[in-house]
Amino acid sequence: MIDYWEGRTVAEITRETCQRYVLTRKRSAGTTRRELGVLRAAINHAHREGRLTRTVSIALPQRPESRDRWLTRSEAARLLRAALREPRVRLHLPLFILLGLYTGHRKEAILALRWSQVDLDASRLNFNSGGDRRSNKRKALIPIPRKLHNHLKRARQRGSELGFVGHENGHRLKDIKGGFASACMRASLRDVTPHVLRHTCATWLMMKGVPVWEAAGWLGMSRETLERVYGHHHPNYLLSAEQACPPTLVR
Repeated sequence: MIDYWEGRTVAEITRETCQRYVLTRKRSAGTTRRELGVLRAAINHAHREGRLTRTVSIALPQRPESRDRWLTRSEAARLLRAALREPRVRLHLPLFILLGLYTGHRKEAILALRWSQVDLDASRLNFNSGGDRRSNKRKALIPIPRKLHNHLKRARQRGSELGFVGHENGHRLKDIKGGFASACMRASLRDVTPHVLRHTCATWLMMKGVPVWEAAGWLGMSRETLERVYGHHHPNYLLSAEQACPPTLVR
C-alpha cells in the first residue's frame, strides 16, 4: 500500500482515491478489499489514540463471491498420500492436512498449536492459547475426533511437551505453502490451497446434516457465515420452504 498512499494525507482518502488504488493495484477484489480494510483499521486506531480528530470513510470493492472449492473424500485421500511421499515434509504436512480436515481451523491456528493445548487423556483440543490477542478470528475448544486422536498420539511421541504440534526438527513451521503446493501437484489437484481444508470440513459437516449452531461452534465460525457460505450443502436447506409450496394446480 505504501507505493500508492505514501505522501498523501488522511484527508486525501476519498472514494475516488480508493477506486484509483484498486485500479493501480491490479489485484483481485478480495485482495484489495482486504488491504483497504487494513488501511481503515489503521485510521480508526489512530483516531482512538487521539492522533486524528475524525475518521474518514474507506470505499471498499464489492465483496467477491465465496469460493466453493472443497475436497471430495477421494481427493482428500489423494492429497494425504501425496504428502506422505514428500520426503522433506512427510512428518508434518500429513498431520497438518488431517488437522485441517477434521477441525476446519485456519492455517495460522493449526501452525500455532502447541502440545500444551492438546489433551490426549481428556481428548480435547483447545485452539485458544493463553496469550492469544482478542480478534474476530474465532477459535474453538473441541473434542478430538477418534480417528485424529491416533495420529496425534503418534505425533506426540516425536514432539516435546511444550513444543509445537507441527514442527520441523523441533522448530516451528513458518509456513507450509511450498510443501502443500507440491503435494497438490503430485495429487493432480487444482485450485487447492490450505484454506480449502477449512472449506472442506465445513462442507462435509453440512452434508452430514450437522445442526448449524453445532457446526459453527466446531469450526469457530459465526452461524451467519456458515449459513451464508455453506448452508446450501445441508440436506435441510430450504426444506421448510419446499414443503410449504402449494400442491400442483394444473393436472
